[in-house]
Amino acid sequence: MVKRATGTVASESSAATPRWRPFHAGRWRWRWGKDAKGRSAWARGRVLASLAVLTSALMAFHANVPNAVGHLGSLLEAFLPWLGLAVPVLLVLALLRRSATVLVFLLVPAAVWANLFGALLLTGDRGAHDITAVQHNVSDENTAPVDTAKALIKAAPELIALEELTPPASALYEEALAPDYPYHAVEGTVGLWSKYPLEDVRRLDIKPRGIEEGWSRGLRAAARTPWGETAVYVAHLPSVRVRLTGFDSAWRDESAGLLGAAIAAEKLDKVILLGDFNSTVDDRGLAPVTSQMNPQAQDFAFSWPAVFPVSRIDHIMTRSATVTGVRTLPATGSDHLPIAAGIELAS
Repeated sequence: MVKRATGTVASESSAATPRWRPFHAGRWRWRWGKDAKGRSAWARGRVLASLAVLTSALMAFHANVPNAVGHLGSLLEAFLPWLGLAVPVLLVLALLRRSATVLVFLLVPAAVWANLFGALLLTGDRGAHDITAVQHNVSDENTAPVDTAKALIKAAPELIALEELTPPASALYEEALAPDYPYHAVEGTVGLWSKYPLEDVRRLDIKPRGIEEGWSRGLRAAARTPWGETAVYVAHLPSVRVRLTGFDSAWRDESAGLLGAAIAAEKLDKVILLGDFNSTVDDRGLAPVTSQMNPQAQDFAFSWPAVFPVSRIDHIMTRSATVTGVRTLPATGSDHLPIAAGIELAS
């Protein structure tokens, strides 16, 4: 009877035991202890730790990556924020490898990325602005120019800059934008629409050597705003290509140099520059331009490609004025997203 009672108690006790197992510190320590080769969690993952250090160095010292071979420095800088994706990838690999060393080393690239781009994740009020400007490469293959124009009007900007205008499409944009933007100028494939009168409009020569005559992608105008006369530049720099020989940006860089020289010679104090520059502001190839303009607003606002934006190659910059914030607008019929920027002109 004693045995039977004992068996009954054991059976009931077993049935009452939960199937899940509570956390056991010893088991966790075993998993992060030595592996089959006798290496501890601090001895494993040296290759992954080296990759973490390399990622940190590329982000922190990207300006020191030489451009002499294939413009690799410019290629790196064009997609610099995306190096941060190495951190979660290496984190997963560190956990699978059970390497405490890699977890510690990952703090370095995470800190570098946060220092470079962390502020761009912050949202909120970017500050008051006097006018809004819109920049959009509308694409010469856009089949809905009128709908594109209507979409841009919804942002209620005072200035609209367009690139890749074709003669047939340009007429449609002029007709659609005329009721709200009585002043406009078109030079070659770029155009500017304004609520303010435009004066001293002229073609801006940013054509690199080697490109055929008739290539015209720049204009300059003076807008009479309530805050004084402001020079407005619209530019579309040449495209870049990633080839087997590297990052081909020679024409883009030469055109950026010509644009920078024009801005340096500009007599008006206030300057607004809008355009498709075919790279990000981190790219040293744009230094002739970016070195003369005020610091960029802290926003990602990726504009290309429209289907899955990975880079902001469309820009709105100022001199003696302040861009208070940049945002993307809804997609149109272009392969670029439009961007809008608030600009403070009052000094």
